[in-house]
Order: sequence, then C-alpha cells, then structure tokens
Amino acid sequence: MAAGYLDILRARHAARLLAGTLVGRLPNGTAHIAIVLFTRAEGGSYTLAGALAAAYGLATAVGQPLLGRAVDLHGQPRVQLPAAVLSALGMAALALAGLGSLPVAYAAVIVAGVFTPPLEGGLRALWPTVLGGEDRVHRAYAMDAVAQEVMFTVGPLLVTVLVSLWSPAAALIVINAIGVLGALSVVLSEPSRTWRSAPREAHWLGALRSPGLLALLSAFFFVGLALGSITVAGVSYADDHGRESVYGWLMAALGLGALIGGVLYGARQWAGTPERRLRGIVALLALCYLPLTLTPGVAAMTALSALAGVFLAPAIACSFIVVDRHAPRGTVTEAFSWLVTTFGVGAAAGTAVAGPAAEIGGTAWSFAVAGAGGVAALLVLLATGRVLAAPGRTPAVVAGSENDRNGAAEPGFSSGHKA
Repeated sequence: MAAGYLDILRARHAARLLAGTLVGRLPNGTAHIAIVLFTRAEGGSYTLAGALAAAYGLATAVGQPLLGRAVDLHGQPRVQLPAAVLSALGMAALALAGLGSLPVAYAAVIVAGVFTPPLEGGLRALWPTVLGGEDRVHRAYAMDAVAQEVMFTVGPLLVTVLVSLWSPAAALIVINAIGVLGALSVVLSEPSRTWRSAPREAHWLGALRSPGLLALLSAFFFVGLALGSITVAGVSYADDHGRESVYGWLMAALGLGALIGGVLYGARQWAGTPERRLRGIVALLALCYLPLTLTPGVAAMTALSALAGVFLAPAIACSFIVVDRHAPRGTVTEAFSWLVTTFGVGAAAGTAVAGPAAEIGGTAWSFAVAGAGGVAALLVLLATGRVLAAPGRTPAVVAGSENDRNGAAEPGFSSGHKA
C-alpha cells in the first residue's frame, strides 16, 4: 500500500494538489475547535459556543453545494480562490470584533462558512486528469482519506499551540491566512486551471436526483452529528480536568486513530461491494463511540478517543467510492460537496445539541450524543440497503474523465481475480 501511495505522489502535480488542498482545508477542518475555544476565552457559554459553531456548519452546508455547482459550471480558479479570501475575512472579522455584538459574530461566522471553498470535491474531480487510470484514482481516494486524518491530527494541536503562544483570536486569523495560501497553491496549478467538468444534464436538483446519493448523505448526516458533538464534549471534559491542553490531545487522538484505521483499511483487499462494506464499517464506528460516555481519566480517555477514530477514515474512503458510483454525470464536484455539506449540517446539529447536554447532564451526556449519532447512521444504511445496492444506471463515464459511477473497485477491493 505504501508503494501505491508513493506511485501516486510521484505523478506530476499530485503532491502539490494534495498538500495544497489539505492546507487550504485547514480553516474548515479546525473551525469548530477554534470557534469553541475563542468563545470560551471571550467568556461565552457552552451553548453560545455550540450555537456559533453550528451557525458556521450550517452556513458551510449551504455554501458547499452552491460553490461546487459553480466550480462544475465555471471552473476552479474563478470560484475557489475568491471564496477562500472571503471566508478568511469572515473569520478575521470574528476575531477582531469579539462577542461584544452577537449579530456581528453570527454574521462573521456565516460569511466564513458560506464561502468555504469546495477544495475537497475539487481535488477528487482533478484526480482522473492527474492520475489517468481508474485503479490509481480509487487508490488516491483512499490516500486522500488517510491524508485528511493527518490534518485532523495536526490541526487541533496547531490551534492549541497558537492559542497558547498568542490567543484564540490570533489562532483564527493565522489558520485562515494559511488556508488562503493553500487554496492559492491549488488554483495556480495547471490541472486546476485547465480542468473542465463533463457535460451534465440540466436539472435543478443536480446531484441530488440520485436516490443512492440521498441515502448515503442521510446516513453521513448522523456521522457528522457524532463528530460535531465530540468537539463540544471534549471541551467540557477538558474543563472538568482543569487543563485546556487536554482538549487538543483528545482531538488529536481521535484523528490519530482515524489515520491508523485508514492505513490498515487500505493495506488489504476486500471482497464484496463498497455499499455493503460501508454498513459494517459504520456499525463498528458506532460501537466505538459508545465507551466515550464512561469519561475515565485523561490517559484512558485519550485511548478511547483514538479507538473512536479508528473506523472514521475507512468509512470516509468507502463513502467516496459510493458517491462516485451514484453521482449523476457532470456533477462530480457538486456531489462530493454535498457530502461535505452533510457533514456540516450534522456537525452543526451535534454541536448545538452537545452544548446544552453538557450543561444539563454533564460531560457524559454530551458524549452520549456521539453514540446516538453513530447508531442512527447505521440504522439509515440498513433501512436504505436496496437503494444503495443499485448504482446509477446512466452509462458509465470512461476512465480518466471526471467520475465513474460504475467503476469496478475501490482501493483494496478485490473481485476475486488477480491483476
């Protein structure tokens, strides 16, 4: 598997696009953490912290599919870079204005969320152009999921370091400035400048006309809810133990667990369809969220956080292939942006619920929201099994174009035949 990753990274532009996308997504990947820490430092309650983070998440949910569709229609540079700059300005406004005027604070996070650039979907749209072969593209999806967990491991630590060295306000500004540089690196690359979406059927629903995609998004709403609730629950746990740094370690452990899980998942071959496999992965994900409600000592809780993350990257990697199999032709960026949107809405709901849960029932109650979210995601996948078992019937897009709904395999997937 490591050799396969190196083969991808040696491809022209691949390392730059992956690194630029990860850096460009850093503001979005750490926004909930940064907002919660900033709000608490300004004297705001858990409920307000959750509400602001939820507003950001909902705004991202609105902006991602709209910007994703704009990218499919107008290309990447004309959308990605202006959006990144406007998003960074929104977060800077929050950092400079503080919580003195709540309408201004809410407006700032909403602007930052709406204009979050759809770099994640954009990268997956570029992989076929950069890598060519279908097998390499699918392997890149797995590498993408693993690389994300590096960001989610390093990101929380970077935020807490910036908070310790300067302040939560400075952390907001620095993280978003770095994000603009990442977006700039991507849009100045040749693949981004020359990429064009495949022709699409005119339909106001766009990617959402696919029943299978709708089923997947419904399930991943609850995965997002679980992750969003952990963001607030982790702060509550850190406060209970009197050390702000504990929060960073818990979030980093969650990301590290996902990183390990993603590497192990991609290191072997799997029989069966990705839709069926996804149900099993999400079942294990839900099972690992439940022990968080025990809230033991810091060392044990850090270990439980790592365990809770183990099946996250495999679930994400598998979901990429499911999206690719069900997305209508010409909607690749939009379809992947809807996946981001689903996470955003779910995370917003999770932060909004976990805040009051922490204040009413304590830290254990806020972690219980995560367990409930994982179980709900599994139930949705079980209930929509027949829909997910039937990928879109539109003729498949040829390998090397923007997407391939009916591709035979995902990274690590074996049909029983040796190459």
